[in-house]
Amino acid sequence: MDFQIPIQIPALAKGIDYRDKTLLTGSCFTEHIGDKLKELKFDVLQNPNGILFDPHSVASSLVSYIHNKEYKESDLSYFNELWQSWQHHSRFSHIHADQCLRIINESQQMAHKFLKEANWLIITLGSSYSYRLKENSSPVANCHRAPAQWFDKHLMTIEETNAVLDNCIHQLFQFNPRLKIIFTISPVRHIRDGVMENNRSKARLIEVVHHLVNKFDKLYYFPAYELVIDVLRDYRFYDIDLVHPNYAATRFVMEQFMKYFVDEQSQLLSGEIQQIVTARNHKPFQPNTMAHKKFLKIHEEKTKELQARYPFISFSSELDYFSGKES
Repeated sequence: MDFQIPIQIPALAKGIDYRDKTLLTGSCFTEHIGDKLKELKFDVLQNPNGILFDPHSVASSLVSYIHNKEYKESDLSYFNELWQSWQHHSRFSHIHADQCLRIINESQQMAHKFLKEANWLIITLGSSYSYRLKENSSPVANCHRAPAQWFDKHLMTIEETNAVLDNCIHQLFQFNPRLKIIFTISPVRHIRDGVMENNRSKARLIEVVHHLVNKFDKLYYFPAYELVIDVLRDYRFYDIDLVHPNYAATRFVMEQFMKYFVDEQSQLLSGEIQQIVTARNHKPFQPNTMAHKKFLKIHEEKTKELQARYPFISFSSELDYFSGKES
C-alpha cells in the first residue's frame, strides 16, 4: 500500500558540478537550498539583494546585476533613523547613507561578476503579490516596516509575471550564454494574504514558470512546492507557525534536489565533504582527551587527502580546526 503520492522528477542530463558557479535568488526558501550547498562547499552566491518574494523584484534585481547598476543617494529613502533601499532587504540599511550605498554597491559588483561567470541560476519565487509605493506606483522589494498606507498591494496577473520574467531571461542569456536556470516555487505559505489568496498567488507562479520552462532551452523546474504540499502534505512537516516547512521537510526537499539536480560524482563527493563538515562542527565535552586528539588527527588527514584530490575546493577552515590553529 502506498502512503505517498509518487512524484516524477526528471533528472538533469548534466547536473550541478563542484566546478560550477551557482547564483541563487528569491524567497527565504532559496536560502535553505543555498545554505546547504554552501555548507557542502559548492561555489555559490545567494540573494545579493537579500530575500525577494515577487517576480518583479527578482527580475529587476537580476537586470540590475547584468547592467552593474550603481545605486546613488537619490535611490535611498530615510525614515526610522535609517537610510534604506526599496529594492533591498533591511540588512543593507544603515544610519549613514554612504555606508548603506557602499554595502549595496559592493554587493552589486560582486553579483555582476559572479553572474557573468555563473553556470547556474536558481530562482525561487514566493508570491505573486507585489507592493507599490502610492506616491509614484514604483514596485518595492521590501517595505521596511513603513506605514501600510504608503503602499498599494497588487496581485500580479499571469501576463504581467510572464512578461517581466520573459524579458529578464532574454537579457540573462544575452549576458551569459552558458547560463542554465532552475526555477522553484517556495512551499512557504503566505497565510497573511489569506489561504485562498495564497493559493491563487502560487497558482499564477506555477503556470508562468511551466510556460517559460516549455518555451526556453536551459530552463528547468525543481518541484520544491509539490514535494512539501503534495508528497509530505502533513502539518507535522511545518514549523510551529504552520507556514514554514520544518527541518525534516527542508532536509527531504534538499535530498531530492541533490539526487536529481546535482551531478552524480558531485553527489558522492558531497557525502565525503558532509562527513568532514559534521566532524568540524562536533563539540567535544572533553577536548583535552587523547580520544579527541585522535579524532582531530584522523579528520585532519582525511581533509588533507580531499584537499589534494580537489584543490579547487577550500578546506582551510576545517584544516585550521583539526590542526589546532583554530580552537
